Amino acid sequence: MRVDVYGANHSPWVQAVLLGLHEKSIEHSLRQVPPLQTLKKTAVLMPAVSFDAGPWQTESSQILAKLGFTPISEPDLAAVQAAWQGVLHRTDKPLDFFVGFADAGDDSAALLQRSIRNFLRSFIAVYMFTLITYAKRVLKLPEPADFGDQYLPWERALAASAGPFIDGDAPGIRDLLLFGVVQCHCSIPTPPLTALQSDPRLSAMRGWIATMHKRFSNYPHLYSGAYFAPNLPQPKRAGVGQRGLFYLGLLAMFVLLPVTLSLVIVLMIRVPR
Repeated sequence: MRVDVYGANHSPWVQAVLLGLHEKSIEHSLRQVPPLQTLKKTAVLMPAVSFDAGPWQTESSQILAKLGFTPISEPDLAAVQAAWQGVLHRTDKPLDFFVGFADAGDDSAALLQRSIRNFLRSFIAVYMFTLITYAKRVLKLPEPADFGDQYLPWERALAASAGPFIDGDAPGIRDLLLFGVVQCHCSIPTPPLTALQSDPRLSAMRGWIATMHKRFSNYPHLYSGAYFAPNLPQPKRAGVGQRGLFYLGLLAMFVLLPVTLSLVIVLMIRVPR
């Protein structure tokens, strides 16, 4: 099976799909600039996955089910999505936000293709920064008083599990989606990371993260390895030249700011709700 993936490893839902592919030992390609087909249909929404050069699919839980994982229930999916609260703090330090995107460069084998994609990736970063800022400043989405609260359902699920993973003796779709959320909070640190590290109520969660680290010790997109035991290396940074191309693209986006923001708004409107 040929699997092509579009998405940035800062996204929890992209992470979940990549974790699923790793767990199933399925070879795949990863690109961080959307193919034209998805750009027309779902804008920059990620992940998008194509199986055997077929139509691109964009719902991570459905993609994981197609990979062979037991589908997740709606209440469990809602609980996973709730654990993502705090993501709006990713832009609290703009410099860290853009450095994080620069470091996680596209790693296509062909130099020219890699260079073009890393230049164009700057638009994805500006889009995400604008989207988060809009959600935080305009929509004013509510947040929990204590970020540790959003993990208590999973603390209980781990206590009820017959194995070391939420789904038992092997990681299932709930493990993959929730661990993707953990990677998101660690890739550009947010307040939920502090809760996961130190909240005394979340000891089972920390034990589960350690178990996931052992299971995915050679997974190349593991951001949580710097914050939880057993500690593991951070994902490989893009080369200096490729990071430079990203920053050059970022400069171009700011020079052409009216055009950039107009395109961002158009794509935000076109993303399926």
